[in-house]
Amino acid sequence: MRAGLRVDVDTYRGTKQGVPRLCRLLSQHGVKASFFFSVGPDNMGRHLFRLLRPQFLGKMLRTKASNLYGWDILIRGTLWPGPMIGKRLGNVIRATRDEGHEIGLHAWDHHGWQAGMDDMDGRTVSNSLQRGIKTLTAITGRAPSCSAVPGWKCNDLVVEEKGRLPFAYNSDCRGDSIFYPVVEGKTIPQPQIPVTLPTYDELIGRNQVSDRNYNQVLLDLFRPNQLNVLTIHAEVEGMACFDLFGRFLEEARLKGI
Repeated sequence: MRAGLRVDVDTYRGTKQGVPRLCRLLSQHGVKASFFFSVGPDNMGRHLFRLLRPQFLGKMLRTKASNLYGWDILIRGTLWPGPMIGKRLGNVIRATRDEGHEIGLHAWDHHGWQAGMDDMDGRTVSNSLQRGIKTLTAITGRAPSCSAVPGWKCNDLVVEEKGRLPFAYNSDCRGDSIFYPVVEGKTIPQPQIPVTLPTYDELIGRNQVSDRNYNQVLLDLFRPNQLNVLTIHAEVEGMACFDLFGRFLEEARLKGI
């Protein structure tokens, strides 16, 4: 059974610490992945203001976020401007490319996109995408071949703006099959490759899922002869859940995935 592995890299710490660890682990297992990098300011700590929303607070408590992500991630960019990820950690991105992994754009400003995309006009969307492309191109020497929006925050305007850019494909949604988006009767020439499987934070703490049975629950969701795409995060599987993900790769190999 074949599967696609997507690695979202949201933060400075995830880039600096999680990505190199994942690259070493994937190399040991002979696995290649698509890494989607956030390359602008790391202001992820500003999500703390969402604690006022019961749904977000519940997620933070269920996933034990302070242990999962670390307090430096949870407060970064709140009291002072967050660091520019691509400028300071371009060497990590280049090393990932040199390992043979695909390099894609996640965001210029992950927090800014996730919190503000719904209010962006076409120019703002385009500027954000172009800044990310320009930064990744300067780092790797070539334009990113693909993109994946943070938090699956996407709409018709985003799809249209991406259609004007040189992405071979995008991965901006959930679903079960590859498709070409249609906006106001116009087919966008870039396929969407949806994520088909739940992420760690979506499974853990629900329906009696814990770290003890997480891998088995997730592996049972893979389907033969269907599209299987899993998203992991450098801040989770590359750090707090590193050993758990290592066991997942071994168990997946034993199951022929």
